[in-house]
Amino acid sequence: MKAVLGLEDGTFVVGDGFGVEGTCSGELVFTTQMTGYMEALTDPSYAGQILMFTYPLIGNYGVDQQNFESPMVHARGCVAREIAAVPAARPSVADYFEENGLFGISGVDTRSLTIKTRTVGTLRASLIVGSDDAEEAVRRARAVSPIGEVDLIGSVSCAEPYQVAGTGKRIAVIDLGVKRHILESLGHRGADIHVFPNTAAPDEVMAAKPDALFISNGPGDPKRATHAIRCVRDLAGEVPVIGICMGIQVAALALGAETYKMKFGHRGTNQPVRYKDGSIYITTQNHGFAVNDETLPEGCTVSYRNVNDGTVEGFENRDLAVTCVQFHPEAHGGPRDTEMHFFDRIYREIP
Repeated sequence: MKAVLGLEDGTFVVGDGFGVEGTCSGELVFTTQMTGYMEALTDPSYAGQILMFTYPLIGNYGVDQQNFESPMVHARGCVAREIAAVPAARPSVADYFEENGLFGISGVDTRSLTIKTRTVGTLRASLIVGSDDAEEAVRRARAVSPIGEVDLIGSVSCAEPYQVAGTGKRIAVIDLGVKRHILESLGHRGADIHVFPNTAAPDEVMAAKPDALFISNGPGDPKRATHAIRCVRDLAGEVPVIGICMGIQVAALALGAETYKMKFGHRGTNQPVRYKDGSIYITTQNHGFAVNDETLPEGCTVSYRNVNDGTVEGFENRDLAVTCVQFHPEAHGGPRDTEMHFFDRIYREIP
């Protein structure tokens, strides 16, 4: 099957299609991770985006559904240099895409596309599987709404509240597209988890009598999470607030700070961050927006910074008991990752 990927600036590449025939459009982003390709594709934070892998071979161990971050693939399409034809386990990525009506392209120069993205910034794109009509792909890419203008959170949040029962501290989670391993990391510490839709009001959350409020990751512009921002604004100081990924941006907005869209974001499993004590951790990240540290209000201190570009990777407000990080500590990027470092600390500090 032929396939073509067109970008809004007129660039296009023709390659081999996999999955099913059809078209998808969205923001083209790249991730530098070498493994965990299905964890990335099923991460709800990739909703609205076409995901490109910089590592040249994807799919060599097949599709392991026990490690999915959600029940389905949320990335609108997949771009890879090569998809393994004979993986170590079945189904293959190509078979899984075909069985589930998904769109992918391989056999293209992902290095060139990544360099372009790093040079000019993230671009809107369209992938057509079953055709090599480059002119149509570019036209569709230019018709895509910028991701900041699209409300994606409602499409990945739960429809109704639910509970993941535990015997420990009660934590209310605002689901903006929460990853499964976040809930598992809380559950492994005995937390009694009450998950709420993104539209939950402060009084609904407090009706569960939580010991802490947790704001999850999610797709798109954090300014779209208006209900979650209201919850943090109203409840900060009343209960401890914890945030991961979009959660840090929501908390910052609620406290009066500003966020901005990054040139091409941080996506991958090898992002170095420096903690306030000087120690450095290699982290997993997936975000295209960040907190403007110069706008953080009095009482907030930056606890982590990205080693590469100095962007905010975490902040705290001890007076209001707010603790947030931009990276994903639950993602187990390596043997000395941040899962225990972060979750043990935040769980221990909940009254």
